[in-house]
Amino acid sequence: MKVLVLNCGSSSIKYKLFDMDHKAVIAQGGIEKIGLPGSFLKLTLPNGEKKILEKDIPEHTVGVEFILNTLISPEYGAIKSLDEINAVGHRMVHGGEKFSKSVLLTQEVLDAFTACNDLAPLHNPANLKGVHAIDAILPNVPQIGVFDTAFHQTMPDYAYMYAIPYELYEKYGVRRYGFHGTSHRYVSKRVCEFLGIQPEGTKIITCHIGNGGSISAIKDGKCVDTSMGLTPLEGLMMGTRSGDIDGGAVTFIMEKEHLDAAGVSNLLNKKSGVMGIFGKSSDMRDLENAVAAGDPKAILAENMYFYRIKKYIGAYAAALGGVDVIVFTGGVGENQASARWGACSGLEYMGVKLDAEKNKVRGEEAVISTDDSKVKVVVIPTDEELMIASDTMAILNKEA
Repeated sequence: MKVLVLNCGSSSIKYKLFDMDHKAVIAQGGIEKIGLPGSFLKLTLPNGEKKILEKDIPEHTVGVEFILNTLISPEYGAIKSLDEINAVGHRMVHGGEKFSKSVLLTQEVLDAFTACNDLAPLHNPANLKGVHAIDAILPNVPQIGVFDTAFHQTMPDYAYMYAIPYELYEKYGVRRYGFHGTSHRYVSKRVCEFLGIQPEGTKIITCHIGNGGSISAIKDGKCVDTSMGLTPLEGLMMGTRSGDIDGGAVTFIMEKEHLDAAGVSNLLNKKSGVMGIFGKSSDMRDLENAVAAGDPKAILAENMYFYRIKKYIGAYAAALGGVDVIVFTGGVGENQASARWGACSGLEYMGVKLDAEKNKVRGEEAVISTDDSKVKVVVIPTDEELMIASDTMAILNKEA
């Protein structure tokens, strides 16, 4: 059984082809700069070698067709025929309150998803383009939608509501939804398997730390709170996003800088975070190098970045009534020892003790806390695509 997983952005398409009989990735890559000059497909060959194939890709259907043709090409192909693709799983960003689990993509489902476009105007239409492209090229292949927001739908109302007039929730759905749900779900499940424990009765804090970052509080396998909100802007300080900021500060800046809604959104989403403080890059590797060189703005940015993570861990330990396991995942969480150390430093009072040697791990599953630490601190590399493929298989088996 082969499942193709697609993650369609506004100008990109990432893909992985899984042989689900062995849970193995047999092809992967991505298209960038759709609709822009210099568009290309970058793929990883089975031996790990990277190849770049340049092609004019004006829109998503052409991009999906290029991916499919590459999958069956004599030179780079992983399968002999498109008939070998049994299903396609899509990463769908914002399902609002309509979707609490992955679903077969029927017209009724797509209409409900389209109704959520206001909540994610950049992401949802791009997700739909991928669905329509597959429908045009492989009309008989079942498609499954896996929603970024679904895992967080178990939050209680007092956690997801904002303290604004209630009618704004009723009229526009203004509330906390959270994102990175597929990643939080995967690592919270995987860490229990890795440690040989049951989700029931376990309190877990999952830290998905990358250029975008979010933290979730998980009890009995279900999310009870998460740091991102109506949009991915709320919560942690990120690569270019501000994270939490006083609404009064936003209106003050709008008045002083003469910004409209689009202008302030651009400021907070694309010019803030690490980039806004450090000023030279939003990449944590560049920041780490600048900190080592003694750059004062880099040191400030790093201290702010680590502090926000630590603050959320502490808040969610309170929300959960304690914590048994803290998980680090995402590009930074999996690979940057200094970020994990900085985030956990000072949490010894609640039973968190990192082992400096174990913490040197990069991109591998590992316990990085000391043997006598009351709280297990674990690195679990995320695999959202495998989660999407697994959901796709589960729904296919249920439909059969």
